[in-house]
Amino acid sequence: MGNPANGQRKLGVTEPISLGGPSDFDRTKTQELEKYLSDAGLYESQEEAVSREEVLGRLDQIVKNWVKRVSHKRGFNEQLVHEANAKIFTFGSYRLGVHGPGADIDTLCVGPNYATRNEDFFEELYGMLTQMPEVTQLHPVPDAHVPVMKFKFSGVSIDLLYAQLALWVIPEDLDISQDSILQGTDEQTVRSLNGCRVTDQILRLVPNIQSFRTTLRCMRLWAKCRGVYSNVAGFLGGINWALLVARICQLYPNALPSMLVSRFFRVYTQWRWPNPVMLCAIEEGSLGLPIWDPRRNPRDRYHQMPIITPAYPCMNSSYNVSASTLRVMTEEFQRGNDICEAMEVSKADWNSLFEPYPFFEAYKNYLQIEISAENDDDLRQWKGWVESRLRQLTLKIERDTNNLLQCHPHPVDFSDKTRPFHCCYFMGLQRRQGVPAQEGQEFDIRGTVEEFKVNVGAYTMWKPGMTIHVSHTRRRSIPLFVFPSGIRPSRPTKAAWVGRPSTASISNSAQVDKSPESTLELDETEDGGKRKRNDNDIGTNLKKTKCSVDGSSNGGIGGYGNRSPPIGGHCGTPTEYPSAGCNVVTDVIEEAKKREQVKDKLEGNSSQLLEISFDAGGEAEGSRKPSMPIGSISSIAGSSCLKESEKQAIENISGPQVGHQGFPNELDGLEGDSGSTKVNNPEEGNEGTELESITANGGSATGTGATQCTGFFQNGGLEELEPVELMAPFSNGLAATTSVPQRKPLIKLSFTSLAKASGKST
Repeated sequence: MGNPANGQRKLGVTEPISLGGPSDFDRTKTQELEKYLSDAGLYESQEEAVSREEVLGRLDQIVKNWVKRVSHKRGFNEQLVHEANAKIFTFGSYRLGVHGPGADIDTLCVGPNYATRNEDFFEELYGMLTQMPEVTQLHPVPDAHVPVMKFKFSGVSIDLLYAQLALWVIPEDLDISQDSILQGTDEQTVRSLNGCRVTDQILRLVPNIQSFRTTLRCMRLWAKCRGVYSNVAGFLGGINWALLVARICQLYPNALPSMLVSRFFRVYTQWRWPNPVMLCAIEEGSLGLPIWDPRRNPRDRYHQMPIITPAYPCMNSSYNVSASTLRVMTEEFQRGNDICEAMEVSKADWNSLFEPYPFFEAYKNYLQIEISAENDDDLRQWKGWVESRLRQLTLKIERDTNNLLQCHPHPVDFSDKTRPFHCCYFMGLQRRQGVPAQEGQEFDIRGTVEEFKVNVGAYTMWKPGMTIHVSHTRRRSIPLFVFPSGIRPSRPTKAAWVGRPSTASISNSAQVDKSPESTLELDETEDGGKRKRNDNDIGTNLKKTKCSVDGSSNGGIGGYGNRSPPIGGHCGTPTEYPSAGCNVVTDVIEEAKKREQVKDKLEGNSSQLLEISFDAGGEAEGSRKPSMPIGSISSIAGSSCLKESEKQAIENISGPQVGHQGFPNELDGLEGDSGSTKVNNPEEGNEGTELESITANGGSATGTGATQCTGFFQNGGLEELEPVELMAPFSNGLAATTSVPQRKPLIKLSFTSLAKASGKST
């Protein structure tokens, strides 16, 4: 793999965008990147690597002894007991080779058909592990979407899944990549097996594994620095980032990591979500298992950012993404693209790319969700449950405000060291950008918040002392324990990088909120993704070097709300670029016209907006290969036109411009919501009290609480390939003691009109 010859095997559902090899600049920047990643401590020591191998070997021996004990309990004869076998596989970051020091090892135990999950795995094996002194922090989660046993073995963190195969004997050379391995298995086994099957398939579908690994390490670090690494919070988890990086490796098979990072941002800044990212064609399979298919599954049409797993059954690995979190990520992609373009002209460096996101400076208003318990074990279980439901709060707010009030969840919790068994989660709040302000219209989310609390309170393993409290916090009142060393940074903090402004922020520049913070008015210039305009901005200057079409430039993307920006224009005839002297292939123009025709048809029939057609070979129409011949981009003279042609190729690959049919009435995982909620009358001026009402301009939508949830939208496929702690299903009722009593009058959070902002308090 990684052979630069033009005859190398094709990977992916389209031809590569470029087969060009690395330049001296790419080699230099790659060396700088590798040093940066090493200095950041992303690589484990040789001693730790050996320790992990020893732990895995020991764990494999333990499960082999376990299955022999189970077979003996079943009364099997001596020969069958002797042949009884189980096997350990790894997946996730460890199997991909991108894990860091102290990272968990995702493991899968594969056992025979007579070794059951509940009785034998979660009872017999659990009992064996409890007797071992090297095993600590043992925590079984049998009711999770992907059942898992968590523990530390000789200090190494292990997440152990179980797959019960329809085999009497597990061969030592078992190949779990074969689809036949799924025959006769239950849903939990299919989900558990898919972690390994998807990981192995990714490694088969990338042209150069070493370049893939370095690039993925970079993108994982970047995502964590920028606060967009969390599947549970509605962003992307490890497997999602791996799939996105793998697709870029397919499109640029001979590129080094520095170029792959740059092209990652270039491609996904322009990607037309919700067109799916796929590493291979979606196969129907012969076992009848459900696959991601918006033609047949209406719920699949509402997925915001489909990233499809390459192993059967192919599913959307990123269905947790909401409109709000997609907005945050697309803005971060744009920022990353601006910085990478600046690096090409030596006006930025890797430090700029990895600058931490200033979450607690980005918004004026936040939701603060506090939870507490009686002891460490209870808090760990309570946290696992609450974290699995936090995404629902974002979805409910989007639903009840018609996507006009946006949430930005922080992916990490915070603890107040002065309060034992307590932690907090935060969400930034803002009115949707680009929506005309209308004075006097409100968002009332009192019922929304109450519905969320009822949802969380329906925890079947609830214990006394488990509490949850939701309140409003202004930026100036964010508790000190969220800041490093407990010290609030002085404001304003000048960011190391100021990206180019979006068209929304430019169009609203004449209405920038000048009112004092005490009015709780929304400050457009301090939005988490929008940056203040800088006439000397590198990203803005770079726009001038690109081929323009109809007066627009490649970089002028903005004002796209909660979706990725529309892709405007294409390289036209040579006469349009007299100074660049580029010859653009006629097929590109014809392909663009065809795409526009498809777009017009789709826009004329909303019921077909996310219908993806498959040809006889199973390839999605939205991901057909571009008509531009392989290598044609590299043959075009002039770097500016090369970028414009590359943009056209990305447009072709990412599919036609599509849109969602609207916000679904059904929300994933809202089972257990029933009945109406009692809403008290809010009173103004009580900061930090229980949040019940948010009042904002820009649209009118009133949350009706649980009564507005009319259905249950459940994805039948894989929820996470790196399992999360979903503690228990809902019960039929709410534990009465979980409700936090109203201690102060309710508050009203007001975003007043920017056009009328004059320093008055609301």
